[in-house]
Amino acid sequence: MQFAGYQKLTLLDFPGRLAATVFTGGCNFRCPFCHNSELFVPTETYEEEDLLNIIKKRAGVLEGVAITGGEPTLHPGLPDFMRKVRDMGLMVKLDSNGYKPDVLKSILDEGLADYVAMDIKSSPEHYGEVAGLPDIDMNKIYESVDLLMNGKTPFEFRTTVIPELHAAEDFTAIADWIAGDEPYFLQGYKDSEMVYDRRFSQPTAELMEKIRDIVLLRLPNTQIRGVE
Repeated sequence: MQFAGYQKLTLLDFPGRLAATVFTGGCNFRCPFCHNSELFVPTETYEEEDLLNIIKKRAGVLEGVAITGGEPTLHPGLPDFMRKVRDMGLMVKLDSNGYKPDVLKSILDEGLADYVAMDIKSSPEHYGEVAGLPDIDMNKIYESVDLLMNGKTPFEFRTTVIPELHAAEDFTAIADWIAGDEPYFLQGYKDSEMVYDRRFSQPTAELMEKIRDIVLLRLPNTQIRGVE
């Protein structure tokens, strides 16, 4: 594999673990609010062997490696990379948009991920708009959601809240769809120079609390991230 970025240490990307983060390039979505848009077509790459050597040298400090993107499941070498990280005695977290359920299933079946975070972009009705993929095949998303909800691997769902793209009804539909006791995180959108489309605004703390109240009855483990 080739990677588009690397962060030596994070306390945020892997819940409860001191981890490194590796970023894969390329994505099958074009979310207009994406803050990693430079990874759509990365201009700088890192060789897998080089990153593995760096991780190995820090294995005594690290507890895990978080793999994010872009979209990691686009890369055929992902499972092998995960095996190599686990062979170092480190845990592996995978971030995914869920649009490659066949890849996700093979990873879960082999037990290569210790934790999975899947984005829930919006309600099914507005998913394609928010994902930047008008002809989206929702069956792929449904399958990945079902794999996680019916599997044994710890996971979370998360939605980035954008006032211009989401309405209260979207979160009612999301709560009905993924209702359960799994962790669900509402993440406040933040603008930056790397955002694909700069027309969006950051939600207020009051709006985030209102949305949380909407989903709490169906998703009791809902928390808010990224709002000051």
